[in-house]
Amino acid sequence: MCDVCGCGNPSETRIIPLDHTHGPEQGPHHPHDLHHPHSHLHEPVRREVIIEQDILHKNQLFAERNRGFFEARGIMVLNLVSSPGSGKTTLVEEIIRRSGKSPNICVVEGDQQSTLDAERIKMLNIPVIQINTGSSCHLEAETVGQAAKQLNPIKGALLIIENVGNLMCPSLFDLGENYRVVLLSTAEGDDKPLKYPSMFHTSHLCLITKNDLLPYTGFDVEKARKNALLVNPNLQIIQLSSITGEGMDMLMQWLEGIRKQRCK
Repeated sequence: MCDVCGCGNPSETRIIPLDHTHGPEQGPHHPHDLHHPHSHLHEPVRREVIIEQDILHKNQLFAERNRGFFEARGIMVLNLVSSPGSGKTTLVEEIIRRSGKSPNICVVEGDQQSTLDAERIKMLNIPVIQINTGSSCHLEAETVGQAAKQLNPIKGALLIIENVGNLMCPSLFDLGENYRVVLLSTAEGDDKPLKYPSMFHTSHLCLITKNDLLPYTGFDVEKARKNALLVNPNLQIIQLSSITGEGMDMLMQWLEGIRKQRCK
C-alpha cells in the first residue's frame, strides 16, 4: 500500500474537471523500484499496523458516506479494477455506445497522471471527471465522493469508476460502490487470481477481456476461470472482447439485471 509504506502522498491527488485543458501532469514522481528505501522496514511492526488501520478506517467512513449519497439518489456505481492495459477505458466506451450514449451514465477516471482517458470519454458527450493520484496507486473514497458531487449524477444514473491500474492496493479501498468488477485480459497470465487473490475475492464480477487476442497469447481461459473461482466461488465470470463485441451482450444483460434488481 503506497500510503502506508510512505511512497504515496495523498496531497498529490487532484480532481480535474474536463472544462479545462490539461496536458500530462508534471507533478512529483516517486517510482517504485527494487532499491527504493522504505523507512517502515526499520520501524516496529506494531506501528506499521496502526498506520494501516487508521488509513483504512478513515477511508471506510468516507465510503459509507458515499454509499448514502448514491443510495439517496438511486445511483448504481461500478468500480472497475485491473492491472494496467487490461482494456478498462475501451470497455467503458463500448458500454456507453451500447447504452445509446445515455445521459444516465457518468464516469470518474482515475490515473496517476494525465487526462487521456477522460478526454476519450468526453468525446462521447458523457459527463466525466478526472482524478490524478500522483504517486498513489489507487483511488480513495474521499476524493471519489468529491468528484461524484461535482458530476452531480441525475437520479437513477449509472456511475462508472475506472480505478488506477493496479491489482493490489485498490482491493483494500472501498469507494462506496455497489459492484466491484475486475478485468483480467488474455494478454496477462491465467494465474493472476492466485497471485492477487484479494482483488478477485472482493469483486462481484470478473471480465476476461481481449478475447480476440486468444490465438496469440496462450492464455488458458478454463484455467483462469478455475483459479478465479478457487479464490471466490461466488464470482460471476464473463468472457468478452470490446473490439469484436463478443460477450458484450451478456455484459449488458448483467447490467440490466442488476439495475432491475435494485429497482425492486
